Amino acid sequence: MNDGSIWPVDKLTALRLGRRLVAEVPASRPGHRAFMDVRPKKSDPDAQAQGDGWVRSDAERGFHLEHWEYDWERIDGFDYDIGAFLVRSAGATDESELIAVLNAWSVRPGLFVYPWESEDPK
Repeated sequence: MNDGSIWPVDKLTALRLGRRLVAEVPASRPGHRAFMDVRPKKSDPDAQAQGDGWVRSDAERGFHLEHWEYDWERIDGFDYDIGAFLVRSAGATDESELIAVLNAWSVRPGLFVYPWESEDPK
């Protein structure tokens, strides 16, 4: 059973296919909501595959992580970014470094969902 400390297979597959994942994390103060996202880095072969109408999987893909906080009253509107601030960001050159960053930030991979399953405003 996965306690959230390793990537569920479907989420790891999504990352390898270049899909963004999101996790809601604790905010630093009342009246705020915080989200962290993992965005796989795209490469020239990804652009080529997309131009040919398909998506390529890459187990050696790098990642960019961002942790944003938002005013909860604005999160559902067009102005969600007013008052938003970037808490921290990092890059990871591969999947093992991605896990290391998440461990350092005390965020379990099992918390991540697809963007449409979250309330992340982006």
